[in-house]
Amino acid sequence: MKFRNTDHREHIVLQMTPMIDIVFQLMVFFVFTFKIVLPEGDFNIRMPSAQTSTASAMSESPLLRVRLRATPQGELARVQFGDVVLDGDAPFYHLQTRIRDLIGDEAGPGSSDQEVEIDADYNLKYRFAMNAITAITGYVDDNGEQHKLVDRVRFAPLNE
Repeated sequence: MKFRNTDHREHIVLQMTPMIDIVFQLMVFFVFTFKIVLPEGDFNIRMPSAQTSTASAMSESPLLRVRLRATPQGELARVQFGDVVLDGDAPFYHLQTRIRDLIGDEAGPGSSDQEVEIDADYNLKYRFAMNAITAITGYVDDNGEQHKLVDRVRFAPLNE
């Protein structure tokens, strides 16, 4: 029986150049495909506190109130902006139109002093409250440009 010489070891060399090339290609790919977008849902929301302060009740501009009423199943029954009931197929579009008419487009990029209070029924589905916030805070025009309307949105305290 003949044994092989075990002193002979193969020397394995890792080629690092192709690995570095792949890493740089991935970095270039991610840099070129990265799109910078405005943060989604960037608006100020104040949740109702247990104590109501009189300082927050006194503001220079009148508080706009939006009431969202729900059916027993949690669907949207009606939207009310102040004393006006917004009916139709697109109540949030009508809400946004009224806010745009009230604030005006010449007010600049959002009305920082205007505040909207949303009074929603407890059992209303979340998506309707988000649709109302979206209609209140701004819109995108036909050119794809974003316009802010109201930055300050708060929720009314629950009636017990």
